[in-house]
Parts: sequence; C-alpha cells; structure tokens
Amino acid sequence: MSENRVKIAVVGSGPAGLTAAIYAARAEFEPVVFEGLEPGGQLTITTEVENYPGFDKGIQGPELMDTMRKQAEKFGAKTMFKEVKEADLKANPKVLKTDDGEVYLADAVIVATGASARFLGIPSEEEYKGHGVSACATCDGFFYKGLKVLVVGGGDSAMEEANYLTKFASEVTVIHRRDEFRASRIMIERAKKNPKIKFKLNSTIKEILGKDQMGMKMVTGAILENTKDGSTEEIEADGIFIAIGHVPNTKVFKDQLELDNDGYIVTEKGSTKTNIEGVFAAGDVADRIYQQAVTAAGTGCMAALDAQSWLEEKEMEEAE
Repeated sequence: MSENRVKIAVVGSGPAGLTAAIYAARAEFEPVVFEGLEPGGQLTITTEVENYPGFDKGIQGPELMDTMRKQAEKFGAKTMFKEVKEADLKANPKVLKTDDGEVYLADAVIVATGASARFLGIPSEEEYKGHGVSACATCDGFFYKGLKVLVVGGGDSAMEEANYLTKFASEVTVIHRRDEFRASRIMIERAKKNPKIKFKLNSTIKEILGKDQMGMKMVTGAILENTKDGSTEEIEADGIFIAIGHVPNTKVFKDQLELDNDGYIVTEKGSTKTNIEGVFAAGDVADRIYQQAVTAAGTGCMAALDAQSWLEEKEMEEAE
C-alpha cells in the first residue's frame, strides 16, 4: 500500500466535480479527480441535453461530460477511474482510500459524489434507461411532444414532473402504489385539475415494454400490477419518468459530515463549506432542490474557489 499526496482531491466526476477540477487546475492546485462508480455522473445515462448553456443545437450527455473531463485534464487535473471506499476527513491531511487499496493524503477535499435517482429495480427498466426511461422531466420532457408518458411516484416531485410534462406530452398518467398521495394538497389539486393528467392508483410497474426500431430501443408501454388483488394490465406509453426520489451518495462520509434528514450534506449558507474544515461539497450531493447540471457546475466552481481561499489562508498562517 502506497501513499500519495495531493493538494485538492475531488470525489466525483459529474458537472460539479469536473467544474471544480477545471477551476482548481487553472489555479495550479493540481487536483486529482476520483471518478467513482458512475464516471460523468447522471448525465452519462441522458441522451440529448438541450438546456446546458453554450450548446444551441444540444449535446449528448456523455459527450458533454467527456468534454468537461478533457478540459479539466488540459489544465493539469488528473482523473482516475477509482472509487473512494474509505475516508478520514477529520485527519490533517485528509485520508482517502480507494478501491484498489491506494491511500491518498489531501490538503483539501471537494465532495461532489452526486445523488442517484431511485429507480424501480426491474431488469426491463435497466434495459430502457436513456431510451424511454428517465428520471428527469426537465432534462427529457421536450422529446415527448404529442406523445403519451407515465410518471411513477406519489410525492411532490411526481406531481411537479407530471404537470411539467403536460407542456409537451398529449397525455400523462401518474402511477402510484397506494390510493393516497404523499404530495402536498396544493400539488395534488394542481395535478387533478390538469385535463391532461390521469391517475392509476394501487398500481406498480411490473415490466416495461419496448421494441427495437432501426437499431434503437424504444419504450412502447408497461405492464401494471394491482397492489391489492395482483391483477395485471397493459398500458401504452412512449416514455416513463421515475419520480420516487433521489439518494445522495454520502455513505462513505455519513459518520463524519453533517447530513440532513435525507442524507444530503449540510453546507454553510452562501458557501460550500461543510462542518469539517478543509472539506467542501458541491452539486446534487448537497442540493436537494434544483439538481440540474448547470447548478451543479456552478457550485463546483464555488467549491474550488472556497478550497483555494482556504488553502491560501492556511499557507499564510503557517508562514507567520
């Protein structure tokens, strides 16, 4: 086992992590990026991204993340296809142990591990991710103009996504496993008043149906299972949006960083500073509200600048 010393370690390689790496590298802090289990983050399972500034014709999610990675490397960032499995953030320097047994000692750490959308966990769902199955209406809703879509969930996010999708889809059906919603009353009423929204209660998706057309996978519908009597029915759909929440990827840090009740990292107001000095958080891992690529990139910039200021102040104190 060897030890490697770095100035800034960035844990995570989505828009937040790679933007942090770009800024830290340009400031000559030679950041190391641990890409983790999902290199590029959630955008790697998104097809066309049309709402990221600077791309008037849109850009494929994987292509956008590859461009960000190359930009970070251009300025001197080092990216590694490694996952941080253990961490001691209270140590000085911070200790990070990766899945290959290597140990990295970092003066500052930027946590940008993101939040993973909760999915149903059925094989057909995995097959059609990015090909009709999505967890982001604002990312992919535009592609369903005049088409029928399903929204799975019963909370505020499901109602919000259903309402949003009616801007494009001809029909939106909300699938919920119970006969009552967890969403707030105002969100439920708004959805019920929308003439484009229908409801299938006491139902779950047993299987997602689809076909291959000209070498491309397409969703064609789903088989629903009644949660009360076990009966099944087939429903037509061109797209399926899963809106059952997100899980912030904080497991490695949960006993050290301050987290809220849902596991998101708590940061100082107007800053990316965490409860541990020298540790900063950016992107969806600390953002339970917006969860967009552009907002993640913005906080990645903030985290790099916060880390830079902290390191420079520390160097000045040590020099005195």
